[in-house]
Formats: sequence, C-alpha cells, structure tokens
Amino acid sequence: MKQPFEQVVEQHGGTVLRVCRVVLGVHDAEDAWSETFLAAMRAYPDLPDDANAEAWLVTIAHRKAIDVLRARKRQPAPVGDVPEAPTTLGVPGDRDGDLWHAVGALPEKQRQAVAYHYVAGLAYAEIAEILGGTTDAARRAAADGIKNLRKNYPGATKEGAPS
Repeated sequence: MKQPFEQVVEQHGGTVLRVCRVVLGVHDAEDAWSETFLAAMRAYPDLPDDANAEAWLVTIAHRKAIDVLRARKRQPAPVGDVPEAPTTLGVPGDRDGDLWHAVGALPEKQRQAVAYHYVAGLAYAEIAEILGGTTDAARRAAADGIKNLRKNYPGATKEGAPS
C-alpha cells in the first residue's frame, strides 16, 4: 500500500532540496523544490506502489531545474549579491563555502551526476534515466566530477568524495 503523500514529502524533501541546491544554487533551489512537490502531488496517485519514490522525485526535480536554467537564460543578470539567510537545510555555510563554490564550478553533467549520486544516493542506472544516456556515462560524469573536485577543492580527501 502506498504511503500518504505527506510522508513522502517528509521522508524525501530534504534530499530533493539538497539536490536542487547543488544543481541550481541557493537562489533558485527553493522555487524548484516547491515546483517539484506541486508536480509530484498531482502525479502521485498514478505512481505505482512499488516505484522508487526518491528516484521519481529527483527526476521531477531535475526537470524543474532544467526549466529554471532555461528561464534564467532569458532573464537579465542580477547586479549585486544579496547575502543569504542562514539555514540548516543543505545551505553552504562559512566552513564549506569553498566546497559549494567548487561544486558549482563543475560542468553541468558532472555537477548533476555528483549531486544525484553523492547527495541523493541514486544508482548510476537511475542517474542515466534522469540525465539521458548510459549507466557508464553517468558513472563517468560522476567520476570526472569527483576528480575535478579533488583537483580544484583544497579540502578534498584522497578516499573519494570531498570531505
């Protein structure tokens, strides 16, 4: 039996928000998160009981992020930086701001693959479905992203993902 939608939001909302923040940055993430769950709420009754809700939500978030990126290209660039209000939901803080900057500087496919695998915990096959492509291409994009982070982020560890 399928769990109530409110429980799905509670269970996966944090992951979806973190993914949105990695892919889009802090400024547009909350709007994409809201749009993701509005779309998910409408489609949830048709979701099969045995579906992977987290992968489904990340797929929706990916599409909403693409919409935001396309819309951003049509808008004028902002003139100045507005300081962000601190929060505990995946927003980069003073101690890890360099990491978020390094992740944000990755090429789009690498940034998305890193976010979906290391933040959302999705398998490479699921990432391939979201990004379009093969499992090997998703694995390669994530590996290249981590390699770039190791090279460009001073706090990277030798074992794998950034610390």
